[in-house]
Amino acid sequence: MKTRITKLLGIEYPIICGGMFQVGRAELAAAVSEAGGLGIITSKTQVSPEGLRSEIHKVKSLTKKPFAVNLNLFPSQTATPNEDFIDVLIDEGVKIVETSGRSPKELMPKLKENGFIVLHKVAGVKYAVSAEKLGVDAVIIVGNETGGHPGMSDVGTLVMLPRIVDSVKIPVIAGGGYADGRGLVSALAFGAEGIVMGTRFMATEEAPIHENVKQWMVEADETNTIVIQRNIGSPSRVALNEISKEVDRLENEGATIEQLLPLITGQRAKQVYFEGDLNGGIWSCGQSVGLIKEILSIKDLFAQMAAEANKSINFIQKSMSPHSKV
Repeated sequence: MKTRITKLLGIEYPIICGGMFQVGRAELAAAVSEAGGLGIITSKTQVSPEGLRSEIHKVKSLTKKPFAVNLNLFPSQTATPNEDFIDVLIDEGVKIVETSGRSPKELMPKLKENGFIVLHKVAGVKYAVSAEKLGVDAVIIVGNETGGHPGMSDVGTLVMLPRIVDSVKIPVIAGGGYADGRGLVSALAFGAEGIVMGTRFMATEEAPIHENVKQWMVEADETNTIVIQRNIGSPSRVALNEISKEVDRLENEGATIEQLLPLITGQRAKQVYFEGDLNGGIWSCGQSVGLIKEILSIKDLFAQMAAEANKSINFIQKSMSPHSKV
């Protein structure tokens, strides 16, 4: 499975663990990288530059393989400036970043001057084209199936992926709905050069979240998510629970952002992830949750995906044979 992405990032498998708020920590990122993919820790989760530096040291103590850091570009009056996080990355020799939320235009000069590989997450064709013009090295595309922020278009990965592949020359990484080796092969068939998974990696032994959450994911199906926050221009696909149902109800009644904030604040997700209170807050979850049947170690997940991918490839080859009866 050698693609431009595996060559660019120096990884064995074209599989990336997407940057996830509160979940993107050293244990998970290092396990993904050690298994041959690309793990990502999230700078916003670490809060401060020194917090990020400490988490980077933890990753380095667990693996010598490449890993990346997510820079969240959503505007915030209280968050640490991304420039400060970049200074830490320069100091620590981390050379791969995932940018998400808004255009990375303001950060690109500093990132490229310091030799960073930039993977930018987009939710539409026009954003991918713009990112390529800015000089990013690859785009991560996320369709409507994705957990977290799928964008306003409601276009699924099945259509968005080939549209973007046809529209840019840089490598495309597919996200939204991927959870197994069959999905990996399908993404490569559509022209992607790798996939990003978030939801699937949450249901692993190394994910730093409560077992209640992981078990809920095993028992859930593809209908157990909901898109909220459309009214405030920031749609988010999250797990279906009492809080997300209440947010949806309030939005249908015309609630303002001020009325929604107490329910949608990211701080409440800590009650879910770390205390196991499944109704403690809203938390990102993609439709691929319906494909999760068991909690595996990262190593076993990669082995399973490789076997599934080989099986799919062999089936395709057999079905294309002139003597095939498939």
